[in-house]
Amino acid sequence: MKESESTCARCTIKLSERICRNPDGKSLPNCPTQDKQQLLKMSQEAYEKPAVSKFARQASIQEAEGYSHRELGYDFVRPAKPRIIEIIEFSKKMNYKRIGLAFCAGLVKEAKVVDRLFSSNDFDLTSVICKVGRVPKEAIGIQDDQKIAIGCFESMCNPILQAMVLNDAKTQFNVLLGLCVGHDSLFLQHAKAPCTVLAVKDRLLGHNPLAAIYNIDGYYRAFK
Repeated sequence: MKESESTCARCTIKLSERICRNPDGKSLPNCPTQDKQQLLKMSQEAYEKPAVSKFARQASIQEAEGYSHRELGYDFVRPAKPRIIEIIEFSKKMNYKRIGLAFCAGLVKEAKVVDRLFSSNDFDLTSVICKVGRVPKEAIGIQDDQKIAIGCFESMCNPILQAMVLNDAKTQFNVLLGLCVGHDSLFLQHAKAPCTVLAVKDRLLGHNPLAAIYNIDGYYRAFK
């Protein structure tokens, strides 16, 4: 690792005492708040663009509104809303009407619920499943023994087509629901509208990947 590379995840300073949180805070070597002043200036210039400024401002407002009891002070705040409600509220703040939903075939039930929630809040929702196009996995060089269902026809996940379908629908904001590792990356690379993630794929842990992180010193200690 280069000496100048950021290592925030390894910072040993108490969070409330870090210079990124406190004007009188402390820092360690490689602190980007201290060392990346040119990048800081460039990022601030990016926020000056009207569209970016509005997006960032509404996201920050949404962040604060995700807590209750703020009037009692920071030590008393409580989480108040699930992520799906925050996505709906943020979409309203941004005056979005056309929402895209890119979802995994393994979350069909969940996609129906999300569709209903957005539709009941007066959004025009376009949804597209990962297997759209029915392209055989052989088209990307997958061998039979590399399939999930060996010996059977198997459609490839098609995140690029998912993105194109939503681009064609001129969605203003896209929601990802359960796309696989890598497939989500391809979708994000090809989508034109800004995107957010409602849930990621974690087959083992019920799409809650942080469960492995929370149990890294226990059941998942072998991962270290």
